Amino acid sequence: MYFERFFVRDLAQASYLIGCQQTGEALVVDPRRDTDIYIETARREGLRITQVTETHIHADFQSGARELSEETGAQLLLSDEGGADWHYRFAHHGLHGGDSFMVGNVRIDVLHTPGHTPEHLTFLITDTPAGDVPTMALTGDFDFVGAVGRPDLLEKAARVSGTQEAGARELYHSLLRLQEQPDHLTLWPGHGAGSACGKALGAVPSTTLGYERKTSPAFKAETEDDFVSQVLDGQPEPPSYFGRMKVENRKGPALLHGLPRPAELSVDQLATAAAEGVQLVDARSRQEFSVGHVAGSLNIQADEGFSTWAGWTLDSTRPVVLIAPEYRIEELVRGLVRVGIDQVTGYFGDVQAWLDAGKELRELPQVTPEELNGRRSDVTVVDVRSRDEWDEGHISGALHVHVGELRDRLGEIPTGHPLVLHCESGDRSTLGASILESMGVESVANLDGGIAAWKQDALPVTA
Repeated sequence: MYFERFFVRDLAQASYLIGCQQTGEALVVDPRRDTDIYIETARREGLRITQVTETHIHADFQSGARELSEETGAQLLLSDEGGADWHYRFAHHGLHGGDSFMVGNVRIDVLHTPGHTPEHLTFLITDTPAGDVPTMALTGDFDFVGAVGRPDLLEKAARVSGTQEAGARELYHSLLRLQEQPDHLTLWPGHGAGSACGKALGAVPSTTLGYERKTSPAFKAETEDDFVSQVLDGQPEPPSYFGRMKVENRKGPALLHGLPRPAELSVDQLATAAAEGVQLVDARSRQEFSVGHVAGSLNIQADEGFSTWAGWTLDSTRPVVLIAPEYRIEELVRGLVRVGIDQVTGYFGDVQAWLDAGKELRELPQVTPEELNGRRSDVTVVDVRSRDEWDEGHISGALHVHVGELRDRLGEIPTGHPLVLHCESGDRSTLGASILESMGVESVANLDGGIAAWKQDALPVTA
């Protein structure tokens, strides 16, 4: 049996290729939308992709299952569990709990494991030439390393009211069914540390059922009610694009037929795009952005959070122009299409050329902790961190608005006098300031070094 894990750091998302080297057949599970890596890997290993599946209708990234099936002619096997409201809306072969199928000599047994979502499946993998019992399970967003999937996303992100407690109880019973398997079963989840699909996910790629029984808080809950309370408490804010992803992945994502290839723009073309309301994404560092940026651009840095913040802050129905050096463009385009942002129409690689052409760059002012402390009476401090971070300690009198909610909650922010935004270190607050600037808010500054610098200067925080 051939087995390979593919991990996308900016989404903390894992997908898998399982092959039978004797027959040359291969299965891909939970593929991302830029599918070339699976095709290239299969070709390198002398395999052909004959089947494509996924554990559930994803919310955090746009699925590549339909894309890969179209590209390879592979059979598309998807869940038909969970009731009609949770069935895929495009052609596929339906899977149910209790089903089995073969990938050459590798047997895939299907478990229905609802809780994170009603249609969720787990796949038990048996290499039949080596034995007749499963040795590994692909658990998707049902069970992670040190944690379990969150059952509150349907209610918080997809706005399906009254589902989180019911989902938590389903998740509890799914875990009981999983515990019928032996301790040696290796668990390979769909996400790792950094994903918003659970809380306190482990960073190692896999675990065993026996180890989870001994160490995971979810497995130690004494009663169902204890489990429900534990799993629903302290979940992070779900990115706003999760609801859109869920709808698009159920309906069937648009087929890419290859990555978008944005053209390099001249200064005049960039100016025209900006005037026409195209979304400008400046992917440079926050330090470079703060020194000088094209007015109206959003600072979504080209780091491990790029896809998530792009999904959270961009309109997927409007064109995007990237401001970044040419060598970063393909990587950034991949990050965008992974969250369903396909209209990448151009890029501009040299901000200095904009300045040399007589165009203006806008500066994002930086305020030191000492300066902010001396100006508290004439500025509004906006803390754009998560709720958990806020609860652990914040600047007295600050307004708490998560950076991903700034657009929707602009009416709550007094914009008639200076604003100073902050996060932990400055990345999210720079993005937040750029969002407010793009919406016409004047007099926005950033707390240099964030609340970490504020604490380092021994300035007070309140819980």
